[in-house]
Amino acid sequence: MALTENVELTVLCLIQKGEAYLLQDRVKKDWKGYTLPGGHVEKGESIVDAVIREMKEETGLTVLHPKLCGIKQFPIENGRYLVFLFRADDFTGELVSSEEGEMHWVSCKELPDVNLVEDFEELLQVMLDEDKSEFQYVVEGEEWRVVLK
Repeated sequence: MALTENVELTVLCLIQKGEAYLLQDRVKKDWKGYTLPGGHVEKGESIVDAVIREMKEETGLTVLHPKLCGIKQFPIENGRYLVFLFRADDFTGELVSSEEGEMHWVSCKELPDVNLVEDFEELLQVMLDEDKSEFQYVVEGEEWRVVLK
């Protein structure tokens, strides 16, 4: 049994301002809808540096002291896709949108009224619940099932 596998590393960040979350109305066909901004970790880059860079690129904001609050994972062909989940409520800069999608501050009360990505509620649960730290997709036959730990 091999002790290593191919892994794709990414980050997402829940940026909060009071009772509102910064969400991206993602335009790509995969995972389309309102979601958290994020992106890939570059080769040799630290995970924390990646989330700071990605937030600057996608939102215009410089997040200060992002906190790792969980991990999301799912199988991909010949490996695993890992998403490091961060939270931040301290930031500077002016909000901008990117080619990934338009950025919007959405209040917690408004979440049911926007077109959220399919697994947003489970993702948010892992990021906000101190008793949870992992979001995993488990594939059973043709079914993908969410397991929260």
